[in-house]
Amino acid sequence: MEFSSLFSSTFSLLVTTLIFIGILKIVTMVHQSFFRWKNKGVPYFPDSPRSFVTFCKLFVRRIAFTDYALSLYNYFPNAKYFGTMDFGTPALILRDPELIKDVMVKEFENFHDHRTFVDEETNPLFKNVFVLRGDRWREMRNTLSPSFTASKMKVMFDLVSKCSREFVNYLVDHPELCNEIETKQIFRRYTTDVIATTAFGISVNSMKDQNNEFYVKGIEIVRSFNTFLALFKILFIRAFPRFAKSIGIEIFASTATDFFKKIVEKTIKVRKEQGIVRPDMIHLLMQAQDKNGSNITLEDIVSQAFIFFLAGFETSSTLMCFVVHELAVNQDIQDRLREEVQQHLNEENEVSYESLSKMTYMDMVVSETLRKYPPQIFTDRLCTKSYTLPLSQPGYKSISIKPNDVLLIPVYGLHYDPKYFPNPNKFDPERFSKENKDNIVPYTYLPFGDGPRKCIGNRFALMETKILVAHLLQKFILKKTSKTVDPVIYDKRDFNLSPKGGFWIGLEKRETR
Repeated sequence: MEFSSLFSSTFSLLVTTLIFIGILKIVTMVHQSFFRWKNKGVPYFPDSPRSFVTFCKLFVRRIAFTDYALSLYNYFPNAKYFGTMDFGTPALILRDPELIKDVMVKEFENFHDHRTFVDEETNPLFKNVFVLRGDRWREMRNTLSPSFTASKMKVMFDLVSKCSREFVNYLVDHPELCNEIETKQIFRRYTTDVIATTAFGISVNSMKDQNNEFYVKGIEIVRSFNTFLALFKILFIRAFPRFAKSIGIEIFASTATDFFKKIVEKTIKVRKEQGIVRPDMIHLLMQAQDKNGSNITLEDIVSQAFIFFLAGFETSSTLMCFVVHELAVNQDIQDRLREEVQQHLNEENEVSYESLSKMTYMDMVVSETLRKYPPQIFTDRLCTKSYTLPLSQPGYKSISIKPNDVLLIPVYGLHYDPKYFPNPNKFDPERFSKENKDNIVPYTYLPFGDGPRKCIGNRFALMETKILVAHLLQKFILKKTSKTVDPVIYDKRDFNLSPKGGFWIGLEKRETR
């Protein structure tokens, strides 16, 4: 009993000591980070006790990430860039569209990588096209790009449309669900079905089979990533990379890795044995793996499948939630969009690939949703070759940045800058009309990033979103309910864009001929 008590006390002391050392190291990194920019003669945030309080409020979740992002963006309104800290690492935030263009496109060879915060060996699911660097990224990007061409989208359209019809018809047949419905929960089920069929060739109906493994694992992954523990793990990995690697700290549970590995192995095995060929990402990766001299491993394929699943499951479903939210609170926009959908139905009363591509108002509505609710609040680039930045603003110095320096592009800040988007809080699809969209200042609208590292799956995300919206508007009138958060107030606990209390709307069945 005494030994057990002694062991418990010793262990508690060890954990407390490690936490204290970790906090001390993080505070030291914060201090060094900010003084680095001060010593270089660059404006930096926070530069005062008041601004440091704002930074601390974000960490303890007293303010929403969007509020912090806008506070940061607006702190130096006349600067081309300024210094800050990114998870314990010094970083520069770029505000000037021309400078953003240089980094993303013109000088891409100097900034061709994303930052990363995990060890690939410990977290193999992060060996994906989003975080890979240099030649490995180019190889994987070139391998995957054919999966997302317009011709491949056309081939996959019928698969996605089938999932959408089944999803909407389930809601039609279950009116008891529709009076007040939390759209994030149901749209995650739709995106699960889409990914299962288009990437893995597996037919899933997540509305009927509520606890299918694809959906359950998706929920587990999202919940594990969006917690204070996950944030602490990331900070700990950044502060103690070698120690974190030695003790095998993982962002995602090993069960998630095992699940995707099992599914991919089974899919590849069945396709090879039965000679199945499908126009999807798995097939292209299998082809690349079979080439002589290929460096693509099973682990690589699992990692690409995982990021495609995660982006489709979470990011795409969030976009859909915000689209239907804005349609529910703006009935005039909803009516106009429904009229356009009705005009483009074919003889079978269905939406075709060709007709979807002709829906200009649909594109305006989705584009404005992506402006108001971008998938990323910040995107980033990593300096890969030394580069001299111009003067930030009068009174400061121009600086030379070095390899591994981090540059952040404030997507949310740009999208809410009234200089580029007047009355930015208003949902106004007319910003993206044929007459107006050419007036948008280049590199101020960046929902999917830009340049060679632009989101590879953006065509697919737009297609599955537009199909779903078209089918919903055919069958339902979208309405506000007592739970609809309007205007949107973001949940301070969530680093993704999510209304406090969830995405709630009502679906009223339409009388159709």
